[in-house]
Amino acid sequence: MFSSIKSGTVYGLGSFLIDVEINVSNGLPCFVMVGSLSNEVRESAERVRIALKNMDITLPPARVTVNLSPADIRKQGTGFDLAIALGMLMNMQMLPVDSLKDTLVLGELGLNGEIKRVNGVMPIVYEAKLNGIRRCIIPEGNIHEAYLVEGVRIIGVSDLMSLAEYLNGRDSSGITDLNEKNARSTCDQGTAGDHSVDAGYPDFSDIAGQESLIRGALIAAAGNHHMLITGPPGTGKTMIAKRIPGILPPLGDEERMEVTRIYSIAGKLGNSDPRMLRRPFVSPHHSATVHSLSGGGSIPRPGALSLAHKGVLFLDELPEFDREVIEILREPLEDKCINISRVTGNFKFPADIMLIAAMNPCPCGYYPDMNKCNCSQQMIRKYLGHISGPILDRIDICLTAQKIRVSDLRKKEKGTPSAVLREKVLQARNIQKERYHGLNITCNSELGVKEIDRFCALGKAESDMAEKMCDKLDISARAYHRMLRVARTIADIDNSENIKIKHLSEALCYRPQLPDA
Repeated sequence: MFSSIKSGTVYGLGSFLIDVEINVSNGLPCFVMVGSLSNEVRESAERVRIALKNMDITLPPARVTVNLSPADIRKQGTGFDLAIALGMLMNMQMLPVDSLKDTLVLGELGLNGEIKRVNGVMPIVYEAKLNGIRRCIIPEGNIHEAYLVEGVRIIGVSDLMSLAEYLNGRDSSGITDLNEKNARSTCDQGTAGDHSVDAGYPDFSDIAGQESLIRGALIAAAGNHHMLITGPPGTGKTMIAKRIPGILPPLGDEERMEVTRIYSIAGKLGNSDPRMLRRPFVSPHHSATVHSLSGGGSIPRPGALSLAHKGVLFLDELPEFDREVIEILREPLEDKCINISRVTGNFKFPADIMLIAAMNPCPCGYYPDMNKCNCSQQMIRKYLGHISGPILDRIDICLTAQKIRVSDLRKKEKGTPSAVLREKVLQARNIQKERYHGLNITCNSELGVKEIDRFCALGKAESDMAEKMCDKLDISARAYHRMLRVARTIADIDNSENIKIKHLSEALCYRPQLPDA
């Protein structure tokens, strides 16, 4: 007998529907699987056989051939187990032939018949919807994730026996079959108290002093500028970075689905509420490898750069990262994506990040205070040499954190609350949204040379001042354009239509530079 069931897989960040074709025929008893399969997919044969055996179902002494079509797409993961098991039951006439018509099936089988959650369910269900499939049978642990796709009937299952009874038209307690209205209501109730933009983020009011750093963080958030903070240990560099996501605008609907899709493929969504309501904040350790940032594996999965998409990537102790790891940032900082080449193909992952980096001025952290610093000039140059000019040239704002005085810590006055800063950021972002309406630009940091000439035009006094300062400080053309982008953001914060001298002067203070060794 022959049966065919729809399933799906993820290839890079793309999702594809797969036909699980099962043929049972006379011949030497065996279980053969074909179709460009990874090891975990081939192991499905044994998982299915043992799971059916533990349900007191013995496979017939026949030749079983399983083909996952199309064969030119590499299949990986354990999500095909359930489709294969149901196909076997269908061939053994234990399920109606048309019980899985126009239905997508996903799930991993335990040896006791339990159906376990799998990664990448949300994008696969969305692909099924685009192909006209309106019913999806998935593990119960993935139902909230699948409910994010509207217009599809989601059936959550906990074990194979319950599913078999359900498909045979009998009542089963192991099935969760909610209509779309109830599903949306269930999801909404799960996060009723989490819609606040700053929920879960620490507040800027906790920071004593460091007004210049807070001002720089405000400008960076308002224009989505990359930022580097340099300073000795204990000056609040990490505290500033962790609070920046709390003042960024909330994710839009399309952005939320895009980020959720990435986290679904990476297997990092929550069980009860998978929706990404807040912008990601990703902070890899300085021992991170190139593959952990870009995406690793023969068929790459999202790395830290993609997990930080539409959010903040925080690199603490930047010079401690391998130079090769730092250099991989060139492409995403410029193109907002990262291209990965493997023998299995070329993959393009989104990486629209806001980079926040922090570093000490030297290995010990206390340069230029020679009373505390014990680093030689050669050690400092080697330490700072991990950060190349091209990387530094892509960072719009460079700040220096000063040592905090005890008197500032003893003050009972609180710093500027995140809510106040967020209002200023939203105001500036709204100005930019209206200004760039109809263009493929969302923030000032994305302005190219032509757009800078159009939207950052200077008056005569401002032009003379900018020319004089660029000649005096030997500022390159790229650095000049970067200064104008930052000045445009500062003007937006001040709700000023034109860039003024005070905006240029402040932007000039944020020009990227490393400590002199």
